[in-house]
Amino acid sequence: MAKLDHQAYELDLLLSAIHYRYGYDFRDYAKASLTRRVELCLQKLDLTYVSELIPKILHDTHCFNVFLKEMSVTVTDFFRNPEVFNEIRTSVFPKLQTFSRISIWHVGCATGQEVYSMAMLLDEAGLLEKSRLYATDFNSGSLAYAKKGIYSQQELQDAAEGYHKAGGQKQLSYYFHSNFGSAKICDNLKSHVTFAHHNLMQDQAFAEMQLILCRNVLIYFAEPLKNRVLNILSQSLNRHGYLVLGDKESLMFSEVHDKFQEHDAKLKIYRKKREHSVAYHP
Repeated sequence: MAKLDHQAYELDLLLSAIHYRYGYDFRDYAKASLTRRVELCLQKLDLTYVSELIPKILHDTHCFNVFLKEMSVTVTDFFRNPEVFNEIRTSVFPKLQTFSRISIWHVGCATGQEVYSMAMLLDEAGLLEKSRLYATDFNSGSLAYAKKGIYSQQELQDAAEGYHKAGGQKQLSYYFHSNFGSAKICDNLKSHVTFAHHNLMQDQAFAEMQLILCRNVLIYFAEPLKNRVLNILSQSLNRHGYLVLGDKESLMFSEVHDKFQEHDAKLKIYRKKREHSVAYHP
């Protein structure tokens, strides 16, 4: 058996073992991204071959958690791509203002910076009190970090420019309580955020939302899983709801392309067309 075929076989065995043991199904991840993340996991566990990783993951939850962390999208910042936040603030918020209750879903929230960024802008627009922000991820470690809402002072300093480019009207420090080099999100913002475990590979639609942000998540998925997720997101949006993707992602050629219109093609902001919602069955 050729070396590449052998590696692919071992990788398939690993993914099948994880699915059987823990219920996580990574088999439709993009192969290049998957291979790179598994190699990082091997390095961290001081292993050489995928075949060595399989029994460790099956019998050692610590090894599985290392693997799960590598499979998670954990790179995020406050007001990442501030022009996207500014467009949401100036064009989407006025539409959301017409609802008695506002529901926003942050998919793959990682360590929470994106959802807290949104909460700040909602507060300054006078919309936070009637808003509920749902932040989900399949990585329990990331969710625990996000719930605490504690970040470094350096991260706040780095985020200040993005905050103002996004249209922030105060000092970013207004939303934090500082203490010995760290800064904690104020309780008022946290009280409007619900963190929850949600696995896009298996779970169904989360709830009916007016706005969903799923940025830099789909780029790691192969087409079958990408279409499954996009169908879930489409089903989760109410009529005329907004969907925001990452700058390298698109609805083009997807199964839901004809269900959306472009609000801003450059910023990857889409709006759902008026239609009767149809339940998605995987």
